Amino acid sequence: MPASDRFLRAARHEPTDRVPIWLMRQAGRYQPSYRELRQRYGMLEIALSPQLAAEVTVRPVHDYELDAAILFSDIMVPLGPAGVRYEIREGVGPVVEAPIRTGAAVAALSVYDATVREPETAEAVERAVAALSGVPLIGFAGAPFTLASYLVEGRPSRTYSETKRLMWSRPSTWGALMDVLSEIVLRHLVLQVKAGAAAVQLFDSWVGALDRADYEASVLPYVRRIFQGLESYEVPRIYFAVGSGHLTAAMAASGATVLGIDWRQDLPSVRRELGPGLALQGNLDPVALLAPWAVTQEQAQAVLQGMAGEAGYIFNLGHGVLPDTQPDQVRRLVRLVHETGLAANG
Repeated sequence: MPASDRFLRAARHEPTDRVPIWLMRQAGRYQPSYRELRQRYGMLEIALSPQLAAEVTVRPVHDYELDAAILFSDIMVPLGPAGVRYEIREGVGPVVEAPIRTGAAVAALSVYDATVREPETAEAVERAVAALSGVPLIGFAGAPFTLASYLVEGRPSRTYSETKRLMWSRPSTWGALMDVLSEIVLRHLVLQVKAGAAAVQLFDSWVGALDRADYEASVLPYVRRIFQGLESYEVPRIYFAVGSGHLTAAMAASGATVLGIDWRQDLPSVRRELGPGLALQGNLDPVALLAPWAVTQEQAQAVLQGMAGEAGYIFNLGHGVLPDTQPDQVRRLVRLVHETGLAANG
C-alpha cells in the first residue's frame, strides 16, 4: 500500500497494511537543513514565502519516508490579515503588540476573504502538494481558544489569567472574539483544502487550562462550528490539545473525525472510553526521542502494542518533535513503526 493511501485510510477508519506515522513539528528546528535556512531567514519569513514553506514542508517526508506532511507555518499567520500586529520572539513565542481585552478591540478585528488576503498560504500548499508526489498534505490552524489566549494575554502564559478573566467577567466580549476567530480559522482551513490539503488539524494547544464545564460552555461550540463548516469538503478533521485528558469525551463531540492524544493518556483506555467510531492519533512522549535508542524503541513498541489490531489508528508523538532530537532517531522511529506495525490494522 503506497504512503499516499495509508494515512488517509487510517484517518477514515479503513484497514491499512501497516500503521501510518507522521510527527507534529516534523518540519523544523531539529533538522540541519532548516537550521541552515534560519541563518538567512526568520521563522515568519519562511512561513510566508511559498517556495521556502513548501521546501521545509516536503523535506522530512523525503528524508524519513513519513506517511503524511504537514504545512510549515504558524498558528498566528491568519491573524496578521485580520489586523493583529505581532512578532514571533525566539525563545518566547508569539508576542502581540496590543492585547485584545475590550469589545472595541474585538470589533476592530477583520474577518477577511482568505483567497484575497492569504495568497502565500494557498501557493505554499499548492507547491507542497505538487512536490509530495501523492503523499497527503495536512493543513492546519490554531483553534479559537488558543488564538484567543495569545491575543488576550499578549504572549504565552502559564496561568491564562487574563483569558479566563475575560471569559468569565465579560462573556459577550468573549463570545464576540470567539465568533471572529472561528470564522477566520474556518476560512483559513478551507483555503488550504481548496489548494490541495488532504486533511486538516486544529491545534488547541492550551485549552487544557480549562475545566470541562468552561470548555463545553465557552469553547466547544466554536470548535464545532469550524468542523461543521468543513464537513462538505470530506477531508479528515483532526483535533489535538495538550494536557486535555479531562476534556477527551467533550472533544470527541466536536465534529472531529480524528482525535490527537497527548502522551499523558493511555490510548487503549481512550479507545474503550470513546468506542470505535473515532480514529485516534498519538502518543509517544516527545522526550523519548532524546533517550538512548533502546528506550525510544521500548516506549514506541508499547504504544504500538497498546493499539495492535485497532483500525483507525495513526502513530504520532504526544506533542511536537523537540529541537534537540537527532534526525537519525526520527528515521529509526519511522522504520520501527512501519515494520512493527505491519499487521496492526490489516
